[in-house]
Amino acid sequence: MEHVQPPAEELALLDRELAQLDARRASLLTRRAWLVSALQPQPQAPDAPRWHTPPVGHGWAPGQPWSAAPRAAKPSGPPRSAQNVLLTLGGLLLTVAAIAFTLVSWGSMGIGGRSAVLALVTVAALAAPAVLLRRKLAATAEALAALALVLTLLDVYAVHAVAAPDADGLTFTAVASAVLAALWAAYGLALGKLHLPMPAAVFFVQWPLLLGAWAAGAPAIVVGWALLVTAVVDGAIALWGKGLGVRVTAGIGLAVMGSAALLTGLGESLTADGPLGAVLPGALLLTAAVAALAGAWRAPNGYAQAAGVVAGLAAVAAVGGVLRAAVPGTWHVPVYLLCGLALLSVVRAPLPRAAGRGVLAAAGAVVAGALLWAVPPVAAVLLGPVELVAEVWAGAPDGFRGALGESMRWSDSAAAPVVLAVVAGLLGAAYRWWPSLVRVAAPLVTPGATARAAAGAGALALGWGTLLLAAATLGVPYPVAVALETVLVAGLLLVAVRGAEASSAGPAGAAGGGRSAVAVTALVAAVGGAVSVGLLSLAAEAATYAVFGALVVLFAGAALRTRAVVEQAVLAVAAVVWGTVLTGCAARSLELAPHEAAPLLLAVPAVTVLLGARLRLHPVALPVELTGALGALVAVGLAVPDAPFLALVLALCGVLAAGAAVRPERRPAAGYVAAVLFVAATWVRLAASEVSAPEAYTLPVTVPALVVGVLRRRKDPEASSWTAYGPGLAATLLPSLAVAWTDPDWVRPLLLGVAALVITLLGARYRLQALLLLGGAVLALDTLHELAPYVVQVAGALPRWLPPALAGLLLLAVGATYEQRLRDARRLKDLLGRMR
Repeated sequence: MEHVQPPAEELALLDRELAQLDARRASLLTRRAWLVSALQPQPQAPDAPRWHTPPVGHGWAPGQPWSAAPRAAKPSGPPRSAQNVLLTLGGLLLTVAAIAFTLVSWGSMGIGGRSAVLALVTVAALAAPAVLLRRKLAATAEALAALALVLTLLDVYAVHAVAAPDADGLTFTAVASAVLAALWAAYGLALGKLHLPMPAAVFFVQWPLLLGAWAAGAPAIVVGWALLVTAVVDGAIALWGKGLGVRVTAGIGLAVMGSAALLTGLGESLTADGPLGAVLPGALLLTAAVAALAGAWRAPNGYAQAAGVVAGLAAVAAVGGVLRAAVPGTWHVPVYLLCGLALLSVVRAPLPRAAGRGVLAAAGAVVAGALLWAVPPVAAVLLGPVELVAEVWAGAPDGFRGALGESMRWSDSAAAPVVLAVVAGLLGAAYRWWPSLVRVAAPLVTPGATARAAAGAGALALGWGTLLLAAATLGVPYPVAVALETVLVAGLLLVAVRGAEASSAGPAGAAGGGRSAVAVTALVAAVGGAVSVGLLSLAAEAATYAVFGALVVLFAGAALRTRAVVEQAVLAVAAVVWGTVLTGCAARSLELAPHEAAPLLLAVPAVTVLLGARLRLHPVALPVELTGALGALVAVGLAVPDAPFLALVLALCGVLAAGAAVRPERRPAAGYVAAVLFVAATWVRLAASEVSAPEAYTLPVTVPALVVGVLRRRKDPEASSWTAYGPGLAATLLPSLAVAWTDPDWVRPLLLGVAALVITLLGARYRLQALLLLGGAVLALDTLHELAPYVVQVAGALPRWLPPALAGLLLLAVGATYEQRLRDARRLKDLLGRMR
C-alpha cells in the first residue's frame, strides 16, 4: 500500500529540495565565473606556471566549498567625497579670513591700500576659476568661485562704508542687488562650466524691486506688484533656465515671492472699504492668475496642476473681493462660493489637462471652505437640545431658537442655509444627470461610480442640514420644528430602506458586497436626527410621547420593511432604545421614584426576549436581545438605592434570562446569567431583611440543587461539575462567607471552614473542578479573615524595613526559578483542565 504524504508535509519537502537546488546552482555559477576569469590572458612572470590553483580567500580552496567570486580591486587614490570636503574646508577658511580682514584690519589701512587689497583679492578670486577650468580642476574652481561670491558681498559692504556712508541702506541694498545679479549672470555666462554663479544671480534678482519699493515708502499694493513681477521673472527662469541649480533656486523664489504677492493682494482685497478700493487688489490677483495659467502651458503636469490651483484661487479672490465689498457681511461667503462655482466652466476652456484639473481643484477648495463655514451651525441645531436634559418637561419654549439656547448668533448665520442649499442642489443635479456630467467633464476628469455615490450622499446630507438650519434661522415655532424634524427622520428612513433594497437586489448586494452610499448616509442621518428630535421633544410632555412613539413605529416599520441584515439590525436596535426611553417617560408621568420605575423598564427587555424567541437564529435577534439586556442593566442601576426593589428587579431579570435560556442557542450564556441573577436576588433580599443566619434560607436550596446535580452526573458523566454542583454550593457558601467576614463570633467561621475543607477534599478526591476551586477559595478567604488580626499584630511589631526586604527576597527567588514556576503553573492548569 503506497503511503501518501499530507499536503503540508509534501509542500515543506518540496521547499527544502528547491532551496538545496538553488544553493547548488549558485555555487556552480560562482565556480564558473572564477574559471572564466582564470582563462583570460594575464601578464605572468617567465617562470610562473600557466595554470594554478586559486588561492584561499579568492573564491575557492582545496577541501572547501566554492564561495563567492573574487572581489574587484578597490580603486586607488582618495575618494571624490574626500576631495570635496578638503576644498570646502579650504574655501571656508579663506572666507573666514576675508571677513576677519574686512571687519577687523580694514581700519588700519589707508584708502588706497584698502581699495588695492580688496580689488586685487576680488579680481584674483574671479580670475582664478577660469585658469583652473582650463586645467580641468572644476572642484577647485567652484570653491574659489564661492570665495569670490563672499568677496563681492564684502566689496559692497566696503563701498557703502567708505564711498557712500550717507546713502539709505535699503536703496543701496536694492541697487547693489541689481549690480550683483548682473555681474554674476555675466560671470556665469562667461564661465559656463561653473555651477554657482547663475544660482547666485537668481538669488540676487529677488531683492531689487522689493527693496526699492520698500525704500520708496510705496503702499502695500505697490509692494505686491513688485513681488508679483519678481515672481514672474522667477517663473520664466524656472521654465527656460539651464541647470538644475538655477531652476531650483528660481522655483523657490517663485514660491516665496508669489505667495507673498498673493497674500498681499488678498489682504488688501479683504480690507478694502468698497468695490472701488477692491479693484486694484483684484487687478493684482487677476494678473497673478493669468501669469500662473501662462506658466502652466510650459510646466510639467504636476507643476501645471499647482499653477491651475493658484490661478483659480487668485481669480476667486479677485472677483469675489470686489463683489464682497458691495454686499453685507453675512453674505460674503456665498459671494466667494458663487465665484468658485464659476470656475467649473473651465471644462469648456482650452487649457492644458493638468492646468484644468488644478482649476477644478481650486473650485473644490472654495466649496469645501464654504461648507466648513456653514456646517457648524447645523451641528449647533442638532446638539443644542442637549441643554433640555437638565430641565425635562419644563414647558414648550418660545420658538425653535429658544429650545436651542442662545449660544449661537443666528443672525450671523442667515446665509449658511443658502450655501448648503446651493451645494446640495449642485451635487443632487450631478447625481441625477451623471452621464451628461461625465460626458462634459471628459476632457479634464473621468469620474467613476464612487464619485457619483459620494455626490448623492453629499446632496442628501446637505439637503437635510439645509432644512434644519433654515428652520432655526427663521425661528419657526416649537411644534413646527418638532414636526419638521420628525418628518425628516421619516423621509430619511424611507430613503435608507429603498437604498438598502436596491443594494440587496443588485449583484453586489446579492453577493454581500458594498452598500449604497446614499442609503448608508440616510441611515446615519436618520439615527442622528432621531436623537436630536428626541432631545428637542423633552421640553414638553406631550411632545415627548408623540415623538418617541412615532420613532418606535418608524424604526420598527423600517426594520420590518428592509431585508438588508445590517440596516435591519441598526433599525431594530434603535427601535428598542426609543421604546426603553418611552417606558422611562411613562414612569416619570406616573411620578414614580427611580427605584420604583425600575420594574417598569423591564417591559422592553421582556418584549426583546419574546422577539428573540420568535426570530431564533435570525442575525437581528442577538443585537435586539443585547439592547434589551442593556435596558435591564439600566433598571438594575435605578433600583440600587433601594434593596427590596433591587432584589425584585434582579429576580425579574433572572426570569427573563431563564426564559432566554430555554432556547438551545442561548442556553450556555443565559443559563449562567439566570443562575447568578437568582442568587444575587436572594442575597440582596436576605441583606435587606437583615437576616443574620442566611443558611436557614440557603441550605434548603442547596440540598435539592446538589441532589439534582448528582442525578445529572449519573445520567451524563461528561457533564461539568460547575453545571451540576456549582449553583447549589455557591447558594450557601458565598452568603455564609459574606456574613462570616462581619461575624465577630468564631462558630460560623469554624463551621464554614470545616465545610469548605470537606468540599475541597471531595473535589480533589473525585477530580471535580467546581468543588476543588470553590471550596478552596472559600477556605482560603475564611482562613485569611481569621488570621488577619494576628497578621496585623505581627506586622506592627516587625521593623519597617523587614516587609520590603522579604518581598525583595521573594521576588528574587521567583525570578531565579521562573522557568520552573512557569512549568508548575502549566501543569496545574492542565490538571484543572482535565477535571470535570
